[in-house]
Amino acid sequence: MNKKGDFPISVLADSQGFPIAFAAAPDQDPAIQSAVVALVQKATAQAGSQLGMSQTDEISLYDTEGRRLICRPFNVNDHSLILAVLVPDKRQSYRRLTNTAVSAVKRQWRL
Repeated sequence: MNKKGDFPISVLADSQGFPIAFAAAPDQDPAIQSAVVALVQKATAQAGSQLGMSQTDEISLYDTEGRRLICRPFNVNDHSLILAVLVPDKRQSYRRLTNTAVSAVKRQWRL
């Protein structure tokens, strides 16, 4: 996925931010990204709860240079997981690749 999407890092983490799997360029730290993802997920869950929203489909953080941190929370076998990818260019597509990755994780997790 990282190669196809030119993503410098992707992390699959549990809802507490513990990394389950990752792929990262040498200059990226998956432990830090996992911790940030957990904080973002908790803040989003609290806001969604206050607003009466159902589970979040996607969380996006943009920086001033056009990079995006995309977090895709999902559930499989009663486990809450988060796939997070760093997208280096705001014009870059990512949704199809993350959909494919989430589907693959769900298939493997159910085996």
